Amino acid sequence: MYEDFKMVGADLYTQGITSSHGGNLSVRIGDRILITRRGSMLGHLQDDDIIETGLERNDSGITLASSEIGVHRAIYLNTSALAIVHAHPVHAVVCSLEMDEIVPIDSEGSYLLHKIPVIAAEHTVGSTEVAKLASQVLKEYKIVMLRGHGCFSIGQVLEEAYQWVSSLEVSARMICLARSAGIRMKEYRGESDKYSKW
Repeated sequence: MYEDFKMVGADLYTQGITSSHGGNLSVRIGDRILITRRGSMLGHLQDDDIIETGLERNDSGITLASSEIGVHRAIYLNTSALAIVHAHPVHAVVCSLEMDEIVPIDSEGSYLLHKIPVIAAEHTVGSTEVAKLASQVLKEYKIVMLRGHGCFSIGQVLEEAYQWVSSLEVSARMICLARSAGIRMKEYRGESDKYSKW
């Protein structure tokens, strides 16, 4: 499991999906959570950067746990997720500043994600407001964007949650490139009128 943390953390950083000390990862194991340490470098995780703490109760590990622990707990308690990736994908964050939902224009993003809801909160880092909003949206979606901040993605394993984040950023990059080039998209997908409703 530690190797999964290291692999996903390194990929997030090397792909430019999060900054040197940004983002966090977690896995639920029964009534326990393994979560990255507050301020850890996802691109260079060590074993002692993975902190174990309670799903519902604080213990000695809580002082070192990521500041987003409350959001992770709420997501685990309200969804079937067993893994969470929180990252700050640049192009997706840019899209979130304007859009209330990000609807991919590329085939893979359309197939994998359909659409990505964008939520907004006054306090964007580890707040109870974010915990409530994200955990509710993730009952129906694989990933959610927090306006101006980043995304929370869920899966049964870290690799799955990372896939949704990676796909989101690629799709958001394509949206930004198409807009900057002034491209008027020719629809090529069957039943595309349903895409924004999924």
